[in-house]
Amino acid sequence: MPSLNLPDDAVAVVTGGASGIGLAAARRFVAMGLKVCIADLGGERLAQAEASLVAAARGGQEDILAVSCDVSRAEELERLEAAVRARFGGTDLLMNNAGVQPGSAIFGPVENWERVIGVNLWGPIHGSRAFGPGMVSRGRPGMIINTGSKQGITTPPGDPAYNVSKAGLKAFTEALQHDLRNTEGCRVSAHLLIPGFVFTPLAAGGRTEKPAGAWTPEQTVDFMLERLSEGDFYILCPDNDVSRALDERRILWAAGDIVRNRPPLSRWHGGYGEAFKAFVEGKDD
Repeated sequence: MPSLNLPDDAVAVVTGGASGIGLAAARRFVAMGLKVCIADLGGERLAQAEASLVAAARGGQEDILAVSCDVSRAEELERLEAAVRARFGGTDLLMNNAGVQPGSAIFGPVENWERVIGVNLWGPIHGSRAFGPGMVSRGRPGMIINTGSKQGITTPPGDPAYNVSKAGLKAFTEALQHDLRNTEGCRVSAHLLIPGFVFTPLAAGGRTEKPAGAWTPEQTVDFMLERLSEGDFYILCPDNDVSRALDERRILWAAGDIVRNRPPLSRWHGGYGEAFKAFVEGKDD
């Protein structure tokens, strides 16, 4: 398993840790010998996740903490940080992973917009602000990992609130890393995880079997750990349908809308279909 260059007694906190990518990450951190706190909305799912981690941890219950937390509320992230500090002495790895995607429309219910932006954008902002200063002051190697989305980069039509939340998170995480690397004596870095198509409860859409094109949460976390060990900031994950090369062409095309003064979201504009296809195939740069 790749090394993250963390202290032997390192502590990891994972929001959205009761399922999906969050739980897969928590399990990998436990396997690496870290003490782990998972935070999620309370209930049976959180209790089951905690039990599975306790069974795998070499220190059993002493190494695991589970906390009910709504990440859209700053005071709950502050309470979470205090609970982790009281139990383990501090935090070395924070994974702001909690996310929701109830669906949205430009003129749809404002409650959907508020919930998506509250969890997906304000959650990592609150988490980074609650945990970051203490992580820096520990003077130990550490990292803050924010779970973004390709939808926050290419912003496809269909779910604008989700796109806005993840685009904002990309900008926030870039600013966070810039701030950390320019803080004297800081040994904490920030990273943006950009998953591909992953079969999780968030993306399942009622399906019970993994689609052939999707990665599992475990594959995604293993890729993340590999790239973190290499020091990557942008952890751009492929999947079984989309290669790194295709992702790069899609991202470059999206940026080209600005540079070439094309209509926004031109990839989905009827007049640019053939041009986009040629660009993806490398016939027009």
